[in-house]
Amino acid sequence: MFNLVDHLPSGFASAVSGAWQFLVLGGPAIWAIGAVSVIMVALILWKIARLLAFGAWSGGRQTERAVALWDQGREAEALALLERRHSLRARLARAAMKARRDPGLSTEAAEAETARVARALLAQARGGLRGLELIATIAPLLGLLGTVLGMIAAFQALQEAGARADPATLAGGIWEALLTTAAGMAVAIPASVSLVWFEAVVDRLRHDMEDAATRIFLRSRAKGRAALAAAAE
Repeated sequence: MFNLVDHLPSGFASAVSGAWQFLVLGGPAIWAIGAVSVIMVALILWKIARLLAFGAWSGGRQTERAVALWDQGREAEALALLERRHSLRARLARAAMKARRDPGLSTEAAEAETARVARALLAQARGGLRGLELIATIAPLLGLLGTVLGMIAAFQALQEAGARADPATLAGGIWEALLTTAAGMAVAIPASVSLVWFEAVVDRLRHDMEDAATRIFLRSRAKGRAALAAAAE
């Protein structure tokens, strides 16, 4: 009968065999934790790709240049600079500029429209974080559940053995049960670290977007006050 493990390199075959034994010893809880770990890795990679596409680590240099042009009164140039940019900062700044230039919108309405766009963009940036939060919460619980079930099975075996009980058998059952707790913690720790990191990145994006929108509307308000003062004279 063909055995795939026999045809693998010795080091890799040993690792595969050890991983399989680990899954068998841990029981259903380990299988559940293994599935959760695969989902976690896929979610982290997907989130990194999404944040890269959103320009989370680009620094927002083009958006900063566009806002500077807007401050100088070069509104058309500022909008042209942002027209083909797809980062969240650029999209928010472009929305704020277009809303402010729309003659059909008052200042309050333009600010409300910009806030609506900002909420939608931040919701995109935060996508997937609830999944990581859930994994960080349930992975240790799955491990604890596996440990409790394993301890119950170990003590049932001890009870059935009666006076002939072997302490070594009990010890073996206990360490096998504790495997699930270790596995759950091994999944929860990177999930928690990734969650905190992604939240920090999103908070930075939110700060930059708020700063850009505030500068755009402050300049517009100053322009409006200057026009009123000139008219009064």
